[in-house]
Amino acid sequence: MTKRKDETSYKETAFGIIPRSKLIPLEIEGVKRAWDFVLSERKKTKISITPAFTKKLHEVGFAWIFPKEGGNFRKVEVTVSDHIPPKYYLVPQFMDSYCKDLKERLQHLPSLDQTGFIEKLISLLAWAHHRFLWIHPFKDYNGRAGRLLINVILFNLDLPPIELKVETKLGRKKYVQALKNADDGDYLDLEKIVRKAIEETTEDLALF
Repeated sequence: MTKRKDETSYKETAFGIIPRSKLIPLEIEGVKRAWDFVLSERKKTKISITPAFTKKLHEVGFAWIFPKEGGNFRKVEVTVSDHIPPKYYLVPQFMDSYCKDLKERLQHLPSLDQTGFIEKLISLLAWAHHRFLWIHPFKDYNGRAGRLLINVILFNLDLPPIELKVETKLGRKKYVQALKNADDGDYLDLEKIVRKAIEETTEDLALF
């Protein structure tokens, strides 16, 4: 979740003002709901990643916890660690450009049987994930939504999902530092995290 100067250990939710300890299981359930939504949409057709889809994904996952914020682009300014995302009123414009840019990059991705596919895929996933978090379109749960979007991209390519290891203290530290490096244009560490996640999904990268 976004770390803001006014953040406390309590949150106002649809279930009242609750402490962090009671919010955690709701967040876990929210991710499950969003994941189930992605799986159900995937059965119908390839998912078109648009601003509307990202809002729907966020809504399904978190609007039942935060009715005012779930599924809506943020209406406040935020600071994420040392990063200051775009002004809130620019978010729709940035998200529109992001989705169009992603679509264009996907069209130029080599096919699975072409040389260099895996390297290009890793580069694209790292860029897509970082750019989404750089925009920080929602007030909270951007990381969770962004990690789900990685798998939407993979599903659309008929590839298995991956899981970025960010829950452990060390994993989280490496992940945050990799995102900070990407802010400065260095994607190497974030690409390493994506590569490791792919390797853990399949022992043979050729299967990708």
